[in-house]
Amino acid sequence: MKSEHYDLIVIGAGSAARDGANKAAKEYGAKVALIERERWGGSCPNVACTPTKAYLVAADLAHHINTLASKLGIEVGPATTNLAKTKAWKETLKKPQPKWVEDLQATGFDTYEGTASFVDPHTIRVGDTELTADKILIATGSRTAVPPIEGIDEIDWLDHITALELEELPESLLVVGAGAVGLEFGQTFSRFGSKVTIVDALDEIAPHTDLHAAMELREALTDEGIPIILGSFITKVAARDGTHVATITPREGGMEQEIEFDRLLLASGRRPNIEELSLDAAGVETYKLGIVADERMRTNVPGIWAVGDVNGQAQFTPVAQYQARIAVEDMYRPGEGPAADYSVLPTAIFTDPELAGVGLTQMDAEEQGFEAETVVHPLRYVRRASYVDAKHGLYKIVFDRPSRRVLGLHVVAPAASDIVQGLSISMRLGVTIDELGRAHHTFPTFGEGVKAAAEQARVTVPA
Repeated sequence: MKSEHYDLIVIGAGSAARDGANKAAKEYGAKVALIERERWGGSCPNVACTPTKAYLVAADLAHHINTLASKLGIEVGPATTNLAKTKAWKETLKKPQPKWVEDLQATGFDTYEGTASFVDPHTIRVGDTELTADKILIATGSRTAVPPIEGIDEIDWLDHITALELEELPESLLVVGAGAVGLEFGQTFSRFGSKVTIVDALDEIAPHTDLHAAMELREALTDEGIPIILGSFITKVAARDGTHVATITPREGGMEQEIEFDRLLLASGRRPNIEELSLDAAGVETYKLGIVADERMRTNVPGIWAVGDVNGQAQFTPVAQYQARIAVEDMYRPGEGPAADYSVLPTAIFTDPELAGVGLTQMDAEEQGFEAETVVHPLRYVRRASYVDAKHGLYKIVFDRPSRRVLGLHVVAPAASDIVQGLSISMRLGVTIDELGRAHHTFPTFGEGVKAAAEQARVTVPA
């Protein structure tokens, strides 16, 4: 068996893996090996962030042609989607797999294709080669979780990866899960022309977001013609008369219902990619969401760190990159670098309108003991919204009554992700509700709704 020694072995080749490898090599001169078994570049550029948001752009364009163009005096025919052509366009945005390998090797990394497994805490086997290193970074990501639905194994179900490979539009699409993936894909395929229904076991869509904002987005999607069934499980799926039927069971009991569907999209959770790593051989501790890692991404085994989706802490691409940099800093400057801090973490669901948020929700603020107050400004009162006939949306600010410090910002609007992103830095610097109200804003923009919301605090909740 061949063997090779490295300063750092990185298992995975996604966003976290590449950021960690780059930092180790450039800042600390490390000799790095990258191991990938399936997809060089990882999920984000290949099957997640880049291609899915491309589909959103195509769907939004078709929708606006059909709903807005004639109101603005633009004469066009009804827009229909040729999914095969949309897929072909999407493919042009991706870097080919051989190019990924070529670029990584040109950077100075050794690449190994195959399944990595631990032999001991400092030895990794991949194919007929054993690699050793004092430092190992696990960044193997996650995959779609398959819920316990009777008959699911008999259904050719879709997830965010296989849905992007379709060349014919499903007549009807049943979406399991009303989180970011389910909502984005549900609206996209609805705007492409599929009849979409979304089902979730929770009582509201978009978990972990502000409840008020989630309700506003749900109303927008419902008014667009997308039924959303909440508080219910899909308990059974089966083929029937050339189509499929799902049994929908209320979580708290009650009448079941059946829904016919052409294709089923799973979007109700993720599972960490850890089964093939032979973590027991290294003694690495795991839990339900993945590998146990502390605030500096250390596992319980010295010399092994875990970052990105595989540690289950916060499954976002920018967070994966952030964690990788923290881990590498800890490798070479133990305990000296910063620990992970997610208190000001902007997130977004890229539906139309978008739902974006940063900081605490109203409920979180109250649970943490703040004297939380909120102000809300409806999107329909923002001048820019009238140009695109936007009816649903809001700007909600959560702030601490005694200090006036902003604790959270939640926006449902076009470009909400950009609005929240721009203001997240001000929150990290301790901005107050009054400072937001006094700040200059450009007119007419969607962003000015934040100022309009903040100005209400001076009237409704005097300092």
